[in-house]
Amino acid sequence: MTPREGPLRVNIVTIFPEFFHVPLGLSIPAKAAAAGSVAYRVVDLRDFTHDRHRTVDDYPYGGGAGMVMKPGPFFEAVESLGATAPIVLLSPRGRVFEQRDAMRFAAGQELTLLCGHYKDVDQRVADLLATEELSLGDFVLSGGEPAALAIVDAVVRLLPGAMSDHESARTDSFYDDRGISAPSYTRPPDFRGLSVPEVLLSGNHAEIARWRQGEGERLTKKRVDETRGRGNE
Repeated sequence: MTPREGPLRVNIVTIFPEFFHVPLGLSIPAKAAAAGSVAYRVVDLRDFTHDRHRTVDDYPYGGGAGMVMKPGPFFEAVESLGATAPIVLLSPRGRVFEQRDAMRFAAGQELTLLCGHYKDVDQRVADLLATEELSLGDFVLSGGEPAALAIVDAVVRLLPGAMSDHESARTDSFYDDRGISAPSYTRPPDFRGLSVPEVLLSGNHAEIARWRQGEGERLTKKRVDETRGRGNE
């Protein structure tokens, strides 16, 4: 990962800034900030409204159920930050977020996450403001906040100072397109009738490495087969 000058700037635009206050102050996100590797800016979208009710949504053109978030506050919020790409709209329409995205964002200078809510976000936010749309999968959340928090966690754990042992991240599932990692075990060697695989107790590092590679390949293939099976249902 190429060293950057200064911390990664993470901007989060949301109508619920309090959603992020505690999680960003705990564990890996907090360690990365304390190490100077990341700086968080959580922006209240309602600060960029111009009516006494601080309205961020309106009825959809064409009718239908639910409310749609207006484009104006998003544009003004991002412009106030002077944010540059990537500017990510969290959306069920988006491509599924992957480890390669986390690595790309961690290597950058800035990351801006736009959190929708209600029924939808005006399409012009996606077309004219966001540089990409991402989702966590084919399901719908009540808002973009949980997805944004998951992406932030995946990104900042890759930054210097976030983890005491960065080698741990390098052996994770999906790191560098590796696929799924092998299962892990710790003490005791026997628990409720299930034993740790003998190879892990052998002390033979070459055999252990082969076992881990084989198990990772087996689990990756199993995941691929299951995904194909669901697609054929």
